Amino acid sequence: MAKELAVVCGGGGFIGGHLVAHLRAQGKYRVRSVDVKAPREWYQRFDDVDNRVLDLRLHDAAAAAVEGASIVYNLAADMGGMGFIENNRALCMLSVLINTHLLMAAKEAKVAKFFYASSACVYAADKQVVTENPGLKESDAYPALPEDSYGWEKLFSERMCRHFHEDFGLEVRIARFHNIYGPHGTYAGGREKAPAAVCRKVIEAVRSKKHQIEIWGDGEQTRSFTYIADCIEGIDRLMASDVREPINLGSSEMVSINQLVSIAEGIGGLKLDRKYDLSAPKGVRGRNSDNTLIKQLLGWEPATSLKDGLTETYRWISKAMDRERKPAA
Repeated sequence: MAKELAVVCGGGGFIGGHLVAHLRAQGKYRVRSVDVKAPREWYQRFDDVDNRVLDLRLHDAAAAAVEGASIVYNLAADMGGMGFIENNRALCMLSVLINTHLLMAAKEAKVAKFFYASSACVYAADKQVVTENPGLKESDAYPALPEDSYGWEKLFSERMCRHFHEDFGLEVRIARFHNIYGPHGTYAGGREKAPAAVCRKVIEAVRSKKHQIEIWGDGEQTRSFTYIADCIEGIDRLMASDVREPINLGSSEMVSINQLVSIAEGIGGLKLDRKYDLSAPKGVRGRNSDNTLIKQLLGWEPATSLKDGLTETYRWISKAMDRERKPAA
């Protein structure tokens, strides 16, 4: 018998590319990878995967993407780090078309299970006003006051998933990602998130011998950062479970941005003069993942330390920057 088909929407992106690599290595499914970007712009691409360029904001494209699929992973979205989110609010909101059309197409195609990648940006802003955040519980998303645009789109799309299960019986799984980072992702150009941006800046300082770094805000804002391998394992565990409610998928190791910079400095072997841009986008004051529910329901939580994960990320970005510096043959 032919293997069942798993479709990764956003497969040309950072998390999607790692998920495609993981599913391919497992060998359990045939894999289709779908992205709106040209294939040369995909972070990871495999010739033995069914790679398709489709604009999933369109219903016909969504239907083509999920045709014949048993499992659909929706990681497709127009997004980036805080700088991108705060300056592209309409684009972030338009990602609602992707999930809506994928849900409709999944229902029509009788897909067995649908995964939606949500975000910690769904959490109420008034729960994130101090640096010593005790950890955001899943219930803290309501009463609703999420991150403008991106957070509202994610929260609305969570509700769409819920109602497609209630009304049409579609099995849905929802993970609220907390700042996923790691190799094979963007580290420059405006869409990069804090770990990659900090690694790039430290590497640039090492190479230029200009020992300065610009930090957005005062550096005391806090976050937890989740290594990509933990993210992929969490998706796997969630999809194998019967948990339909949204669940945190994040590290509970909270650090300040200043501490993040210090870790990257340690990897690079230098200390930098810090310049703070208080006018730059900086997001909420404090955010961390409360992992009580994921431990209770899945018996697991992300375990990779920030130092270990950032070391791998730093090394990969350094090598990627080396390749960029080499003249074309």
